Amino acid sequence: MRCTLNKIASVTRNLSLHHAAVLGDAIPAEEGAVVACRVLNHKTRYNTLEDVHGRMMALRPGDVIAGALGSRDALHGYAGRVPERVAVGDTLQLLNLGGVIGVGAGAAPGLGDPFQLEVLGAVLDFPDPAMRLGVPANIRSAALPPVEPPAALPPVIAFVGTAMDAGKTTAASLVIAELCRRGFGVAAGKLTGVSLRRDVLQMADNGASPVAVFTDFGVVTTTEANAVGVGRSMLGHLAESHPDLLVLEMGDGLLGTYGVHALLSDPVFRGALSSVVLCAQDPVGVWGADQLLASRYGLRAVAVTGPVTDSPVGRRFCQAELGVPGINALQDAGALAQVLVDSLVAEPVA
Repeated sequence: MRCTLNKIASVTRNLSLHHAAVLGDAIPAEEGAVVACRVLNHKTRYNTLEDVHGRMMALRPGDVIAGALGSRDALHGYAGRVPERVAVGDTLQLLNLGGVIGVGAGAAPGLGDPFQLEVLGAVLDFPDPAMRLGVPANIRSAALPPVEPPAALPPVIAFVGTAMDAGKTTAASLVIAELCRRGFGVAAGKLTGVSLRRDVLQMADNGASPVAVFTDFGVVTTTEANAVGVGRSMLGHLAESHPDLLVLEMGDGLLGTYGVHALLSDPVFRGALSSVVLCAQDPVGVWGADQLLASRYGLRAVAVTGPVTDSPVGRRFCQAELGVPGINALQDAGALAQVLVDSLVAEPVA
């Protein structure tokens, strides 16, 4: 069956899909499998899809989209999983803006019901055009190869948070801009979460080059099982450009299900970290995260940022209770960048 894809989601970006697609009715029920679906309902909030160029496109009933099967376990948003089986005509849900598709998602506060999608078929890939034999496409087939990080890495700055929406991407991007203004060459990446290029595109807009996201390594959603492999490979690939610094964001929170714990428990990855910035929303969160970093991983943040630092009250708390400066990245990115630069010539984080 042939069909025209009106919109192609960013999760499939590395496959370079064409809008004129060929579909098959045998659909693998596995993460990364690319499916074509028709949008069934109308939404006025959370109603866009990120395309392969990073543009957010409004979705409307009748649109035919290409996305990838995956799971999501969001604290603030839709949660769903890869279906046990998929057939043409089934109804699935759009779990996130990057085009991750699954089942089990219900209404979310502030977002309403998710987009309902009618499955049209598996998008076929033709690895040998001469044979004209299509196979169900999967984002894994376009993944960067796994590599181990080199023995000599540039300094690595990691942004970790108490939860999603703790200000990690904003802080990382503003720090990248400050570092680039000071003449540093910065490469950046997002290590954990659910596929969406928006965050690394924001880092690129602020001067980071190259940038990478875990999707580039064939992963739709990071977990305890795959995060370490992704993290090591990202270190290795970003280091190939010989930047002065690496800036990495760990999506979700320290206690989430996307594999942050596995990464920080890995001696190779943890040993590569030069400085950690903690992003938090409130004093209880920042205190608990500081305790968690120290007791589980032997790490200390060199600075705290995020909503907890929006007022002098939170900033004083960070300094008094943790002995760590609380610096609001939106208000004073230069000061936060300076703390990081100073930390790189001081003692290690562990």
